[in-house]
Amino acid sequence: MPHASLRILLLTPPLTQLNTPYPATAYIKGFLGGRGFAVTQADMGLQLVLRLFSVEGLKRAFAEIEAGDFALSDNAQRMMRLQHRYLATIGPVIRFLQNKDLTLAPRICHGRFLPEASRFDHVADLETAFGTMGLTDQARHLATLYLEDLADLLKETVGPHFGFSRYAEKLALSATSFEPLHRELEAAPGLLDRMLLEELEPLLARVQPDVVGFTVPFPGNLYGALRLAKHIKQLSPATATIMGGGYPNTELRTIQEPRFFDYIDYLTLDDGEGPWLRLLEYLGSEHNAPSENRGSLEAQDEVHCALQSVLYAPPARDQLQRTFLRNEQGQIEYINHPHPEVPHHEVGTPDYSDLPLTEYLSVLEVLNPMHRLWSDGRWNKLTVAHGCYWKRCSFCDVTLDYIARYETAPSTLLVDRIEQIIQQTGQTGFHFVDEAAPPLALRDLAIELLKRRVPITWWGNIRFEKTFSADLCRLLAASGCIAVSGGLEVASDRLLALMEKGVTIAQVARVADGFTQAGIMVHAYLMYGFPTETAQETIDSLEVVRQLFAAGVVQSGYWHRFSMTAHSPVGKNPAKYQVAAVGPEPAGFAWNDLWHDDPLGADHEAFGPGLAKSLYNYLHHVALDEPLHTWFDFKTPRPSTPRHLVQQALQAPEKPDFARQNQRLFWLGNAPDIRIEPGRKTPRAVLTCYEQAEDFEVKTTEAAGRWLHQLLTQLSHDYDAKVLLRDAAATFPKSEGSFEAFLQSPAWSLLREKGLLLL
Repeated sequence: MPHASLRILLLTPPLTQLNTPYPATAYIKGFLGGRGFAVTQADMGLQLVLRLFSVEGLKRAFAEIEAGDFALSDNAQRMMRLQHRYLATIGPVIRFLQNKDLTLAPRICHGRFLPEASRFDHVADLETAFGTMGLTDQARHLATLYLEDLADLLKETVGPHFGFSRYAEKLALSATSFEPLHRELEAAPGLLDRMLLEELEPLLARVQPDVVGFTVPFPGNLYGALRLAKHIKQLSPATATIMGGGYPNTELRTIQEPRFFDYIDYLTLDDGEGPWLRLLEYLGSEHNAPSENRGSLEAQDEVHCALQSVLYAPPARDQLQRTFLRNEQGQIEYINHPHPEVPHHEVGTPDYSDLPLTEYLSVLEVLNPMHRLWSDGRWNKLTVAHGCYWKRCSFCDVTLDYIARYETAPSTLLVDRIEQIIQQTGQTGFHFVDEAAPPLALRDLAIELLKRRVPITWWGNIRFEKTFSADLCRLLAASGCIAVSGGLEVASDRLLALMEKGVTIAQVARVADGFTQAGIMVHAYLMYGFPTETAQETIDSLEVVRQLFAAGVVQSGYWHRFSMTAHSPVGKNPAKYQVAAVGPEPAGFAWNDLWHDDPLGADHEAFGPGLAKSLYNYLHHVALDEPLHTWFDFKTPRPSTPRHLVQQALQAPEKPDFARQNQRLFWLGNAPDIRIEPGRKTPRAVLTCYEQAEDFEVKTTEAAGRWLHQLLTQLSHDYDAKVLLRDAAATFPKSEGSFEAFLQSPAWSLLREKGLLLL
C-alpha cells in the first residue's frame, strides 16, 4: 500500500491536563493503527512540565530570573530566597503527585516540609475539608498550591505564557488577526519554549516522522503547536505538518491567513478520521512516487520506467476532505470532496500506548468535589455517541459537525472498547466526554457492563431530561456511575424556553434528586447574561440555585458568562434574540467569539462576582439562608421565585407502577432462595435475598412467592431477557387476585426499594 512506509507522529502541544492524556491522539492512533499505519504519539505538555518542575529545570529558571532584569514582587522575592527549599522538595513533590510516594503525605501536612508563598495565604480549614484521616488528599491539595506558587513565579518572570491548563492562551483567544501570534513566534524562544523544543528534538530523532499531526483542542494549545511546528520545519522541511482539533473546528473555519501555513501544511476540520485517511493516502503516494534522482536513467530499464509512470496514478489533491492548504500560488484553498463519513462504530478503540501513563500528576486545585474529577486521577476518555441527540440549545454550536451529526454505537461494541482500554492502561476509571450522553444509550451500556461483570467507575455529561428516572439513575449507579454534569444554565423557565433547553426547573430538580438519591454527585452548569436576561431573572435564577443546594439535590456548580459564538443559533440570528452583533471585524484568522449588545438585558458583568461568591458558599453548605442581596455590592431586586419551588417539585407524586406496563423489569440483586413456611391458614413463602451489604427477606403468599422467585431468578441470570411489566402481569397467579393490588403490597414495595427497577 502507498502509505505503508509513512512514519507518523501525533503530538498534544502544551497544555491541557496534568492528570490524564487528552484523548484526541489516542483516538486517531487507534483508528490509523487498525488500518496498518505506524503511529507514535507524545504529550508535549506533560513532558514540558516534568522537565521544568525538576531540580535541573528549576535551577535553570532560578538562574535566568537572577540574571534577568525583573521587577520582582515581594512574593517573588520571598520565593527566590527560598529557592534551595524548592530545589530540595520538587522531586519528592512530583513523585508524590504521581502516586509513587504517598508516604510523604503526613510530612507535607504536618512537617512544614513545603516552602509556602502567596497561594497558601487563604488555605481553607483543611480538617473541615478533608477530615482528620484524609491526609493524602490534604497533602495533594497543599502540593498543588506549591506548584501553583512556582507557576506564579514563572509567569511573573521567565514564563509569562505559562499556565497548567493553558499555554499562551491569550494569544489565541478571539484572535481575529494572526499578527500577535506571528510576532511572538518570530521572537527568540524563551526559557520554557527552549525546554519544549529540547523535548521535541530527541523525539524527532527517534521517530524520524514523515508526518507530524497536532491536536489543538483549546486556545491554550495553539501557540505551543505552532512553536513546535516551526522547529520541525527548521530541522526537517520535508516533514508534513497537520493540525486539527476543537480550536480549528470552531475558530478557523474561515481562515485566510497565508502565514499560518508557514508552520502548518494542512489544516483539517471536524472529525479527523476521514480527512487523515485522504491526506495520508495523498502524502503516501507522493512519498513513494518514482523519483528522477533515484539512480541514473542509463542504469534503469527505460521501458519499465515508462510503464511505471503510466501505471502509477497518485490520488489527486482534489480528493482531500475538509482540508485547508496553501497552494503553489500562495492562495488558501479549502478542499472537501464529498466522501462519506467514517461511522462512529468504525472509529476504533483509543490506543494509549506510547503515553507514559504513570507519569501524570494527580492534582487537587480547589475543594469543589466535581472539579476534582477533572484534575485528580487517571481517567480513560471515551464517547458513548457522536454528537448531541438534542442539538437545539440556542447558545451552543449546534451547526457544527461535532454536535450536529448524531450517531450511536452498540453497547456491546462500547464494552468491548472499555475492556480493551482497561487491558492496555490498567485503569478502570472512565470519563464519557459526550456533549450530552443519551439516556437510552447509557441504559444499554449499564446493562451490558453488569451483564459482563466489568467493574468500572465512570462519569459524564447529561441533559436533565425526564428520561433519567429514579430507577434509571439507580441502574447507572450500579454500573459504576459516580457523577454527572448537566446544564441548568439560567434557572428561569422563560429563558430555558428561549434557549430551547427542553427542560423546566421542576424537571431539573426531580432528575437531580434521582441522581442524588442513587448516590451520584450532580454538577450544574449555570449561565448568566443570556440575551434579554433581566436583573430580576438573574436574582430569581440564584434563588433557584440556592434552593437546589439547600435541598441537597445538587452538590456542585459553576457560573459561566454567556458568550455569543458564530456557529450558534444566537450568533446566526441575533435579531431573533433581540441582541446585536457589534464585532469584532474579521481579519483573516480566527472567527468564533462575537461581541454583542444586549439593550434589554441587565448589566451582566456586575453580577459575576456575587454569583461566584454565593455559589462558593453554597458548595460548602454555608449561608444558604442569607438574603440574596448580601452577595452583591449594588442594589438588587427581591427574588420573585416561590420560596418552596424546588421542594414542591420534589414532592410531586410519581407515576404508579401499574401505569408503567410497557417498561422493562430489571433486578439489581442476586437470585433469591425460597422456603415455604406453614401459616395459620395457608402456607407462606419467604424469599431470602443475599446482597453485598445486607440480607433481607420478602414474605408473601406461597403462589406469589413462587412467582416472584421464578421472576427474580430469570432476571438475575438472563440480562438479555426484556421482561416488561405487562409480561410479568400475564404470568401472575390468578388465585392471587388483582395484579394492581399486588403492586401496592409490602412485598413488592420492599423489592422495589432494594433494587427491582422499571426502565
